[in-house]
Amino acid sequence: QVQLVESGGGLVQAGGSLRLSCAASGSIISIGAMGWYRQAPGKQRELVAVIFSGGITNYGDSVKGRFTISRDNAKNMVYLQMNSLKPEDTAVYYCNVIHVGYNYWGQGTQVTVSS
Repeated sequence: QVQLVESGGGLVQAGGSLRLSCAASGSIISIGAMGWYRQAPGKQRELVAVIFSGGITNYGDSVKGRFTISRDNAKNMVYLQMNSLKPEDTAVYYCNVIHVGYNYWGQGTQVTVSS
């Protein structure tokens, strides 16, 4: 099994920055895609960003130009640098990893952006 541990969430003022981290551990053979999703109260879970094993990235339209996803394959970690944060970014952020064809999810971490 693969376990995901997230860190870096918290409170921040509008216009500020946060960096989320997610560490994968367990019986890891090969990790494919790594990404971040978020869910605000009363809304569907949406893709924030994804990065594939070769380094190709994809972002949700609402975060393009503000967020950057990266990964460290040697450490089995994925990061999300969030800049120019807006109140609309307030949500629970979830780490997602694909390992040998199976999806794994983190516990979620709260990000709150105040006006």
